[in-house]
Amino acid sequence: MIPGMNPKQLEAALKQLGMKMENLSATQVVIKTDEGDITINNPQVVKTTMKGQIVYQVSGSPEEAAFSEEDVKLVMEQTGVEDRKKAEEALKETNGEVVEAIMKLKS
Repeated sequence: MIPGMNPKQLEAALKQLGMKMENLSATQVVIKTDEGDITINNPQVVKTTMKGQIVYQVSGSPEEAAFSEEDVKLVMEQTGVEDRKKAEEALKETNGEVVEAIMKLKS
């Protein structure tokens, strides 16, 4: 929240302003954009309600899609792509989904 401020004092001050803050327990947040998904594992999520409006604040580091060596080889074999970087890029764009990456490269 605010560094150096007692959490109870902060909560009382926000309540006087008509604001309510609530920490949410989340294991993952996915933000879908036109350029691709942003995945944040183990985020800190705060829900703030003020005058009927709800705002979610997400803090954390975006994670790279995880895929194994076998996934890369399988995509390359199934698509005939010899450029490893193309196979890895397809896996990144599909968040590590092998079947989707294969379909993407074949189309």
